[in-house]
Amino acid sequence: MSTITVGQLSLDALDEPLHATTFVVVDLETTGSTSASDSITEIGAVKIRAGEVLGEFATLVDPGVPITPFVSVLTGITDRMVSTAPSIATVLPAFLEFAAGAVLVAHNAPFDVGFLKAACVRHDHPWPHPQVVDTAVLARRVLTRDEVPNCKLGTLAGFFTATTTPNHRALADARATVDVLHGLIGRLGTLGVHSLPELRGFTSRVTDAQRRKRHLADPLPHSPGVYVFADSTGSPLYVGTSKDLRSRVRQYFVASETRTRMGEMVGLAESVDSIVCAHALEAQVRELRLITSLKPRYNRRSKNGDRTVWLKLTREVFPRLSVVREVRSDGAHYFGPLRSTSQAEQVRDAIHDAVPLRQCTDRLLPGKPVRGACALAEIGRCHAPCEDRVDPAGYAELVARVVRAWQADVSELIEPLRHRLDQLAADQRYEDAAAVRDRIATLVRSCARMQSLGTLTRIAELVAARPDGGGGWELAVIRRGRLVGSEVAPRGVAPMPIVSSLVATAEAIPDTSDSATMATVEESEILLRWLQEPGVRLVATSDPWASPARGAARLRSWLASAEGARRSADPFADRRRLPVSHQPTRSTA
Repeated sequence: MSTITVGQLSLDALDEPLHATTFVVVDLETTGSTSASDSITEIGAVKIRAGEVLGEFATLVDPGVPITPFVSVLTGITDRMVSTAPSIATVLPAFLEFAAGAVLVAHNAPFDVGFLKAACVRHDHPWPHPQVVDTAVLARRVLTRDEVPNCKLGTLAGFFTATTTPNHRALADARATVDVLHGLIGRLGTLGVHSLPELRGFTSRVTDAQRRKRHLADPLPHSPGVYVFADSTGSPLYVGTSKDLRSRVRQYFVASETRTRMGEMVGLAESVDSIVCAHALEAQVRELRLITSLKPRYNRRSKNGDRTVWLKLTREVFPRLSVVREVRSDGAHYFGPLRSTSQAEQVRDAIHDAVPLRQCTDRLLPGKPVRGACALAEIGRCHAPCEDRVDPAGYAELVARVVRAWQADVSELIEPLRHRLDQLAADQRYEDAAAVRDRIATLVRSCARMQSLGTLTRIAELVAARPDGGGGWELAVIRRGRLVGSEVAPRGVAPMPIVSSLVATAEAIPDTSDSATMATVEESEILLRWLQEPGVRLVATSDPWASPARGAARLRSWLASAEGARRSADPFADRRRLPVSHQPTRSTA
């Protein structure tokens, strides 16, 4: 740990207030990304004022835990390097003294400040609550995409010709951030930013044109609902939701709204329409439906479109798995919803690892071989119906095994994968084992999602109530996974007559077994989360709401531990804890 004095940089373009401000530019290296569980391995800081470097602070820190190989490769910091370094308990008071009275500057400041705050809590040091400037946020406000493709420190250091190249070491990255800060301050000077309050307030700067539009919020009620910004032609720009429509919309015209795209949107807006909703759940659902139908240009969700995909068992004598984007009423079995094509492909690969379904796209008929068997058949990964090695009845049992796993007992797919994982462990094939572990996790997660949604979308009608926090009840009628009615029973008013009226006037849903088409996946998931919140009560239901006794939901605890194993780069940490063969348990809502 050392403090040295170096030469001077020129900031003559700045006026006295910023010249008089002392900044401490800090960067940390850590064992991971979570301040609650990870530790600091290195601190680097540079103190500057008026363009002059007043001193530097640099030290390695013993984190008290092993440094993972990934972090060592990224930063170059190893367990051996920190073995003789001081602990954070020793380093923290020295750093706080070095930074006392200065404005703290960091690139992606929440990360560095979060770790410093966590260290103060652990070692009973009061956090000094310094003013903080984030160079990443400043860069997003000052620079355009034409100038830099992103606001990463390395990109900005190159753009401003920093004298130090960032290399994931604390002092080097802090020195590079100093040059980035100087470059940004120089750009800000041309925009009329000359003092510390102006510098910190620049990230939430609101134009006069935006302030003049505050009257657009005046007609809106203080009620939950959905708001729609529209331009001069009436075209929707942005759809949002709030528990208090007027208060939320007013935030778009004051400094509390800091998103650049929203400032641009407000500049184009000429009107704000609203839809008052009974409660927040209805507002969420209406927002989703409006974004889906209107596709406003400033809603990111509307730009992504519907990315839901499914795995389909094709309607053939010898079915195969196919990735599709919609569910049709064709009698085929569908697995999903899945969040992306890559996830669908990973689930498909896991199923192929567990069950020898054919993977070719040929049209096959019994007794009519089309060609010689492929390599998969030769290694036992396919029963080769193309050569009549399996009859339709035998192949149908393979298909039935997959369907049973989808709908009820996921262990039929997991058991073969677990055996493969054990074999890879014995052979010390670590990368292959990690891939199998991740396939198992994706398969379990996807089955759990499918089965949870299926339990809801199969119910013809479900009525639920949630306490509104004021002695009343928020009521919802759900049919086939779609919200069809919502109301509030205020405190002191009997809720059941309101429930009866709500059920009688709710949106009618066709009586069909194809429940997948009744609502979007996102809407059903919103409803499912709401139903699982504490305090929600089922008022009435036409069908039992129950999960499969041996369904994938029983493996959620294993999923959490598998994710921990993935992050720790240990492919075998949880293979023996996978509960495939234990007694079934019934899970009900």
